[in-house]
Amino acid sequence: MENHKNNTATPGDLKSLVRRLLRDTCDVKADSDFKTVKQAVSAAYTDGKSPTDRHGLHKVAHALDTAVALCEMVSPDRNMIISTLIYGLCVDESLSLDKVKSTWGDDVERMVNGLMKVSTLYGKQGVVKTDNFRRLLMTFAEDIRVIIIMIVERLTLMRAINHHPDEKFVTDTAFEANYLYAPLAHRLGLYKIKSELEDMSLKYTSRDTYTKIARELNETKVARDAYIANFIAPLKEKLDDTGLKYEIKGRTKSIYSIWNKLRKQQVELSGIYDLFAIRIILDVPIEREKADCWNVYSIVADMYTPNPARMKDWLSIPKSNGYESLHTTVKGPDNKWVEVQIRTRRMDLVAEKGLAAHWKYKGIKSEGDLDTWMNNIRDILETADGPMELMKNFKMDLYDKEVFVFTPRGDLYRLPLGATVLDFAFNIHSKLGCTCVGAKVNGRNRKLNHKLRSGDTVEVTTAPGQMPKQDWLNFVVTSKARNKIRQTINERANRASELGKELLQRRCKNRKIDLDEAYLMRTIKKMGYRTVTDFYCAISDEVIDVNDVITQYELLENADRKAETERRSAEEFELIENIDRNAETVSDDILIIGDNIKGINYRLSKCCNPIFGDDVFGFVSAEGVIKIHRNDCPNAAHIRYKYPYRVIRTRWSGKVGSHFAATLKIIGNDDIGIVTNITSIINKEKDVTLRNISIDSSDGIFSGFLVVGISDTEALNNLIKKIKTVKGVKDVQRNN
Repeated sequence: MENHKNNTATPGDLKSLVRRLLRDTCDVKADSDFKTVKQAVSAAYTDGKSPTDRHGLHKVAHALDTAVALCEMVSPDRNMIISTLIYGLCVDESLSLDKVKSTWGDDVERMVNGLMKVSTLYGKQGVVKTDNFRRLLMTFAEDIRVIIIMIVERLTLMRAINHHPDEKFVTDTAFEANYLYAPLAHRLGLYKIKSELEDMSLKYTSRDTYTKIARELNETKVARDAYIANFIAPLKEKLDDTGLKYEIKGRTKSIYSIWNKLRKQQVELSGIYDLFAIRIILDVPIEREKADCWNVYSIVADMYTPNPARMKDWLSIPKSNGYESLHTTVKGPDNKWVEVQIRTRRMDLVAEKGLAAHWKYKGIKSEGDLDTWMNNIRDILETADGPMELMKNFKMDLYDKEVFVFTPRGDLYRLPLGATVLDFAFNIHSKLGCTCVGAKVNGRNRKLNHKLRSGDTVEVTTAPGQMPKQDWLNFVVTSKARNKIRQTINERANRASELGKELLQRRCKNRKIDLDEAYLMRTIKKMGYRTVTDFYCAISDEVIDVNDVITQYELLENADRKAETERRSAEEFELIENIDRNAETVSDDILIIGDNIKGINYRLSKCCNPIFGDDVFGFVSAEGVIKIHRNDCPNAAHIRYKYPYRVIRTRWSGKVGSHFAATLKIIGNDDIGIVTNITSIINKEKDVTLRNISIDSSDGIFSGFLVVGISDTEALNNLIKKIKTVKGVKDVQRNN
């Protein structure tokens, strides 16, 4: 396609374009529309401002070209035409959006705003080749009509730059048209635009290849036209006999399509079997469309042998972009394959001008992907108000759960909706996120929690002393940022905890204090710390003084020792002979030995540590003291076998009044805070005291022994059940 030379547009050229536009839009425009547009354009260029852009193209001529192309290829509404003509003035700041709204209405203002936002993307570099750019384009456009205008505007630009002196500009524009706009045109059913964009893209990026194919097609044109006429002639006779109204024509495939086939099939031009296609277009009522198309197919298949593998039925299930047609490839004269396309006039209109010609939008929401969204559009029909009227309130919310932002270099990143400056920093690199103190967003300083919007350019600001903070988790939304912040905070806390622990242990060693884990846990709780890590971090960060900790520890330990002195322990307990031996005083003893013998010294054996409620027996030791053993004591069998005459029947009296020592063996994961959680449960239990604790850790597993003072077996079993509920505890057993 030769260019329109709109970079050297004359007044005559502009008048000719205006006349064409007036003619093509007579059905949709208001009488005053072009008068107001002309006034706006004239006002924009009366102050000496150049009407050409940085590539030397005439802006007004380009806008008129685009509007004319819209009319030829899309059937636009009035607002699309006005938006196309004036949005360039808004980009140049010669016209304000407020003025647009007051003069042409809200709908035009929304479309112009979308076109302006899209135009800002082309100030970025190195982003067109990414899928994110395509998504960002959709996000910015918002209205489907903006996408259509952009595609047609790109078509007129491609037409205008043939033989443009700036080769890089031409190559970049051609690549962009082929990578971005041709696929969009295809998805919207704008096949004619798609084919032209692809052809011109090949022409500008590989002119020799394009010229060679075009020359070969031209050289074979006469023979090809003759073959098409020979193929059509007998077919027309059969179709005429049916009484159907139809049009039949042949066409050669596009140069780009032929080039693709040459590449894939690795053949010469003469070796492509479906180089051209025959199209049969029926004029039939909508209710007879499918039946008559299949009727024509049967006529074609009777005359020429079809290739079953090349049959394509888009009547029963239209393409996702609404395309409907019946395609078959048949063997024609001289055994050459010919593609035959059968469709109605309505279907052909959709194929030529896309779904914009006949959309009926039902308010179906996108599922986040353009192809998925397209699959939801199935209703294609005539409308009394004009096809574009249906599109006015349509929003391109395909990517409304994402934002797309740029680095200063033009690299494009996709983030979830609500992402902040800090999310962006972590998305680029964890180290950048950890040291981030803010950013310049579109040149303005912003805080870490500033929410980004699509199209923002973000330059992260860092500081060497910055470190992740707990409150950062309150506003970041990406999992990468959240996980890295938590990881860094935990690592720093663990290092500080180790340092704090070392400080405490060293100070205690200097003062010759042997730390007891149980007393330390109670001290930590008393000082208001929920976890051991928090406690040691407080020491490391000098929030609390080590000497204060030791003072609190000693006060607690001394208080417990004093209380222990005042209370007789179960191991040192001796029965005191009661002067009154009647039945009433017997109940004051917790054990009944033999035939209610009183005043006898006994001790609870350390080998099995019996407590109130255990099945027990007495054993008279060599010292004359009766030792109380559990029936399941490891030594019980040996005692009964060797010294049966020393065994005395013993039972509990039924009155609880003392604490007994019981040892528990605990196995679990070596998690931070597990010991604290266990001791916390013990401390909360009424009439239960923690007497001793010893812990050993290896390969992530810890095992420990707890000695508790407890009243009876029922209380002990309840305590075991509660300890088993602690997260990380694998097993709890009473130890002999």
